[in-house]
Amino acid sequence: MIASYKEQFLQYLEQNKYTQEPSNLYEPINYILDLGGKRMRPILTLMVCDLFGGEVEKALDAAMAVEVFHNFTLIHDDIMDSAPIRRGKETVHKKWNLNTGILSGDAMMILAFQCLEKYEGAQFSDLVRLLNKTSLEVCDGQQYDIDFETRTDVTIDEYLKMIALKTSVLVAAAMKMGAIVADASEKDANLMYDFGLNLGLAFQLQDDYLDSYGNPETFGKQVGGDIIENKKTFLVLKSQELGSDDDVKELSALLSEKYTDHDKVEKVKEIFNRSGAPEAILSEIESYTEKALKMLEPMNLPEEKKQVLKEFSQYLMKRTV
Repeated sequence: MIASYKEQFLQYLEQNKYTQEPSNLYEPINYILDLGGKRMRPILTLMVCDLFGGEVEKALDAAMAVEVFHNFTLIHDDIMDSAPIRRGKETVHKKWNLNTGILSGDAMMILAFQCLEKYEGAQFSDLVRLLNKTSLEVCDGQQYDIDFETRTDVTIDEYLKMIALKTSVLVAAAMKMGAIVADASEKDANLMYDFGLNLGLAFQLQDDYLDSYGNPETFGKQVGGDIIENKKTFLVLKSQELGSDDDVKELSALLSEKYTDHDKVEKVKEIFNRSGAPEAILSEIESYTEKALKMLEPMNLPEEKKQVLKEFSQYLMKRTV
């Protein structure tokens, strides 16, 4: 079923390429949209619409809005991080230039909202209001992430708030959009949002775990990338909380260095292991997954449709990519 939604969305994406002039503005937009990725967010929009009995075709524009917005954030994230590679290809600002990256990203945010113009009445206002709220929250999350780079006192609660804003709210919005397009009740749409918010937190924590402990052959990114970039992830913060004084001191020293060799990654992972941080993050992932599943209980959906969401949740948590 997931493959079917993905195929349907990819066909729609192919049929709706941005071919207008000036080409130097729109070619980078098509480029980033063609780079691939899991397409999880638009898939969720289509899936939820279908589960609530809506017409999947009517949700394609909302799914497109979510995907275009998500990729806009990737262009600007890559600029802020000075990242040269995205999904194995040159980033937009590297392939073209910095100004093009900024301007094409700006255009994508506007195009995301234009996707919603095909809806009318309450659906239109509800969808635009949701995307407005989500857009600002993602900016909030990005600023927190930037602030954390220069802080030495980041707490786990602050980190969870940051990833909720930077990542989870868009997953939640994607799911709620599907409910809105299907004319689900306000109660069910809000429950679906909360389901997506908790699932998004579990998903991001799983991503953090895989960054250090994933299989290099299946993960799709450099294992240990967060360690190399000295990021304050859940694993780092938990190790600082639970580790011995000597390990905390060594971890701080390792993550203040700019060197990027394999030895650094292994030393940091040894500290993680001694502190019990891997077990703690897996427990947190399970906790957020369970919180998400609790949102399904009062939802006005047949049990077999709730089961689809339960199975999807388990699928995400068992992923290796």
